Amino acid sequence: MSLRNFKTSNPIFNGYFWDDGQSSTKKMSVAGIFMKSMLGILVIATITAYLWKLNETGAPMRWFTLGGMLGAIVVSVLISVRQHWSPILVPLYVIAKGVFLGGFSSYAHQNFPELPYQAIGVTIVTFFVMLLLYQLRIIVVTKKLRSVIITATVSIMVVYLISLILSFFGIKPYIWGTSWLAIIFNVLAAIVASFALLLDFDYIERYKNKAPKYKEWIATWGLLATLIWLYVEVLRLMQKLAIRF
Repeated sequence: MSLRNFKTSNPIFNGYFWDDGQSSTKKMSVAGIFMKSMLGILVIATITAYLWKLNETGAPMRWFTLGGMLGAIVVSVLISVRQHWSPILVPLYVIAKGVFLGGFSSYAHQNFPELPYQAIGVTIVTFFVMLLLYQLRIIVVTKKLRSVIITATVSIMVVYLISLILSFFGIKPYIWGTSWLAIIFNVLAAIVASFALLLDFDYIERYKNKAPKYKEWIATWGLLATLIWLYVEVLRLMQKLAIRF
């Protein structure tokens, strides 16, 4: 089976590193991805902090959360079909994600002020642990591991999509509760998100200095998506544990 069948390290990555590899004299670099990722995180943090303050005034966060989520989905679709627009679309994605995270985490910040910061800490530690495991080749990204993680990721996203649809009809899916089943699901989702980082590292290393320069934005998009997913899972898990205990 061709490697092209496993060309995504992340649900939103598609064939970005396999085409137009020689179309530009400037190539994708790790430094470029790092700088863009840091800038994206700074923008997200700024928007989130602003929405937290807005929430303290009594402004409803539900629409910010829903609007940010839908905006990020729409922009992601556009990036998928218009790769060369990524220098414009990825910053829009970052803004949408900032709005989503601000609304999503406002409840935790208001009722459990320390949880969002603890979730950020866990996300950062997990990132560097997975990076260390990857660099030391303690965990080797094989074709089989790649396919397992992608399958698990898609399965989790399908569950979330079905749950979202059910919630519109007034049905509260089990994954939103604080039962042990919901907690176990969150733990599994967080583990899969952390392993998805390994795939991001693998593909960035595989195509650094080879892919066109503009694809740094695509790599940034994928890496931020995984980090945000991991943070969301960790925060949801910590909220459930705080409420339950």
